[in-house]
Amino acid sequence: MTVDNDRIVLISGTAHRDLSEAVSECLSIPLADAHVGRFPDGEIDIKVNDDIRGADCFILQPTCPPVNDNWAELLLLLDTLRRASAGRTTAVMPYFGYARKDRKDEGRVPISAKVVANTLAASGCDRVVTLDMHAAQIQGFFDIPVDHLYAKPVLMQHVVRLGLEDPVIVSPDVGGIKLARSYAKVLGADLAIVDKRRLSGSEIAVEHVIGKVAGRNVIIVDDMISTGGSISEAARIVRAEGAQRIVIAVSHGVFCGPAKERLDAAPLDKLLVTDTVPLPEKAPDKVEVASVAPLLAQAIHNIHYCRSVSSLFDELPESRSPAGALRPDGGQADSKG
Repeated sequence: MTVDNDRIVLISGTAHRDLSEAVSECLSIPLADAHVGRFPDGEIDIKVNDDIRGADCFILQPTCPPVNDNWAELLLLLDTLRRASAGRTTAVMPYFGYARKDRKDEGRVPISAKVVANTLAASGCDRVVTLDMHAAQIQGFFDIPVDHLYAKPVLMQHVVRLGLEDPVIVSPDVGGIKLARSYAKVLGADLAIVDKRRLSGSEIAVEHVIGKVAGRNVIIVDDMISTGGSISEAARIVRAEGAQRIVIAVSHGVFCGPAKERLDAAPLDKLLVTDTVPLPEKAPDKVEVASVAPLLAQAIHNIHYCRSVSSLFDELPESRSPAGALRPDGGQADSKG
């Protein structure tokens, strides 16, 4: 089946409809008419009402909590498009669930991220677009192309607007040094590391800080916040070490379990997250959301027109209203009135 280069079809699952609509607006392409619901027993019911034969289809579906439901929904959407003779199907997964289980670190455990990769390909996925996977090497689990985007340009835009003087970038653990260094390079800032050891999946013990934070404005960066334990403890220790303003910038604000209580009690001034996953009804008080919709829209546009995706790693496309949306011919519409 060849791909119709004149047709981009956007299909939204139920995981994050607001983000799907924002991407649709950036591209000035309406979401396809698709029913994604549930039968009375909880099984997933899907019907795509538009003709998608030969079309370049993009399914917008992060596998965020409830992870298993959203994962199953994505697999069934992929199978639907394959059986409907779509030209190419790309899974746009801003949040990639099960990414924290990327290796066999003890006996008799699964490599869950590999299972997810296998099921996506087996269900008819031709390409994957994701953002800040917890373990970037998961790209190697796939035998299909994977475009791994970064939220750094989106978050950095908001951080720069804060006008923090003499900032220091802090990694909340040793594993996040590479990410923190990339932020520090952009800002021309120093780097510090909170050395810790994990007691359990939800508890950590902070040891000490490597680097100088006393009297400095601190930006703690990480790929995600789940229960908020690591980030909260990192904020407390840098405050105890004499940090002034404390800003937290993370890609994925999952905020499950005691996250709200922990973060509300933590000594932080601002919490920046992106909208890769929907905010829970009870989100932390100081949270501010930066949208990745323009970034995802540009990635979809570049993939469809065979243009560079790696160019988006450090550059943030400008937000586009329908008047300034991307044209079907690959250019940009005139935004002047």
